[in-house]
Amino acid sequence: MAGSLVSDQPADGVLRLSFANAQKRGALDHTILDAIGAAVSGASARAIILTGDGDWFSAGYDIGDIPVDSFADEGEKLVAHPFTEALDALDATDIPTVCAVNGPAIGGGLELALACDLRVSVDSAKFGMPPAKLGLVYSYTGMRRFIDAIGVPRTRELFLVGRRIDAARALNWGLVNEVVAASELQTNALALASELAGNAPLSVAGNKRVIRELLSAEGALSAETQAELIALREACFASDDMREGIAAFTEKRPPRWQGK
Repeated sequence: MAGSLVSDQPADGVLRLSFANAQKRGALDHTILDAIGAAVSGASARAIILTGDGDWFSAGYDIGDIPVDSFADEGEKLVAHPFTEALDALDATDIPTVCAVNGPAIGGGLELALACDLRVSVDSAKFGMPPAKLGLVYSYTGMRRFIDAIGVPRTRELFLVGRRIDAARALNWGLVNEVVAASELQTNALALASELAGNAPLSVAGNKRVIRELLSAEGALSAETQAELIALREACFASDDMREGIAAFTEKRPPRWQGK
């Protein structure tokens, strides 16, 4: 059963996008991601809230729908599309965005939250990046997003150890801007979005562009290096370890790595 996205306008100038995939802990499937990309790209609001539904924000990309045997040929395409398009829409919009993290944000779910300008989290949320547990080489564009947000040492801890951190630590790291009780999440996120919506739109749009340009101009990769990193990522989809990681995840057992 596919996930869904519901939009409403809880305050003047504020668009709220609430996605749900309850049976899969908020996993991001094509339906949800396509809808987020389209809604953000076509929005005319002064501020946007992105949030999940239920006890989870998102367990990440919906790898449960990707057959293990198809990863070698289809993995990059299946994972990157439409995930990249949804992130690109959040990156490109001049509208300020607030993510209301209503529960655990793992893997692609955490990167989706990080693509928003500001994040308000419930105090019970957990945050983590599990590529090392799945045999996945993460995209260099996604890795750069984390380095820009929390620095190299903390990005290493997230991606190389794969351990989950709590909301208090996420706040200390800068992964989130505010931590609140579950009962206060939507109220606080709406108050923040309403404050953003009340600011000068040309100033907000201009300052967002300055930030984008500064981030993109720093540490640009050569075309050759980009090609090498893309090839490295694509190769992982054909590896025995990637198949084992996905199989172990699906079967809820420890993986048996082979290093190939």
